[in-house]
Amino acid sequence: MTEQNSGQYWALILGGSSGFGEAAAIQLAKDGYNIIGVHLDRQATMPNVERIKNEIASAGVQSIFFNMNAADEERRREVIAGLVKLPEGTPKIKVLMHSLAFGTLKAFIPQDGEQGLSKAQMEMTLDVMAHSLVYWTQDLIAAGLLLPKSRIFAMTSSGGSTVIPYYGAVSAAKAALESHVRQLSTELGHLEIGVTAILAGVTDTPALRKIPGSLPMINVAERKNPRKRLTTPVDVAKVISLICKDGGEWISGCIIHADGGEDVVNYVGQGGQIV
Repeated sequence: MTEQNSGQYWALILGGSSGFGEAAAIQLAKDGYNIIGVHLDRQATMPNVERIKNEIASAGVQSIFFNMNAADEERRREVIAGLVKLPEGTPKIKVLMHSLAFGTLKAFIPQDGEQGLSKAQMEMTLDVMAHSLVYWTQDLIAAGLLLPKSRIFAMTSSGGSTVIPYYGAVSAAKAALESHVRQLSTELGHLEIGVTAILAGVTDTPALRKIPGSLPMINVAERKNPRKRLTTPVDVAKVISLICKDGGEWISGCIIHADGGEDVVNYVGQGGQIV
């Protein structure tokens, strides 16, 4: 536990039970942050949530987990109202991480009997994976929970600027999320809050596996990455940890590539040679 944090500050992780959110929660706990985790899990995956909570406790810090839909306006406001009234005192939130990966993977224009993306599915995908960042930030600021010089992180992907089959709605959400990061970084500048989008390299997470054609993406990334391996959630969590150190709030309004140099490699020839 660092002297700077020593259990005084809290990190709120949206999507804290798997993938990037899980890794960040555990890393930030090791850095001395108490953890508030918001997740949506069924009974079958709750043992993993308990494992995460135990790892956080082993770091000597506190944790509070809420099993809920993070995009539900009523539940969000209930959680924030509850945090303000905690018996041990209002938590001083220094980190907000948005790592929600729930959207519809369908083509815009259906072919061969496929079902195309509906208006409701498009709106749900953007609400969960993009707009919810704004709503959580608004409510945290209004409640006085987000401290000056806090850090806000939003997980984006290369799909925000490129085309991936069946990824259209999620791609739109990632592009919107990056726009929200830019806007929030400007509007929160007077509080010296750093707002950053994190673009990880291809990472083998449950969310990636849901994308049709994910296995070829994994194979290409393993050849393309200069480190000759995929990015891991722990790699990304360590980058977030670095930006949370003093002075990291000056990094704001931008996209940080946490990918080992993967994004700069455009083509890998036969035998894996970088061209």
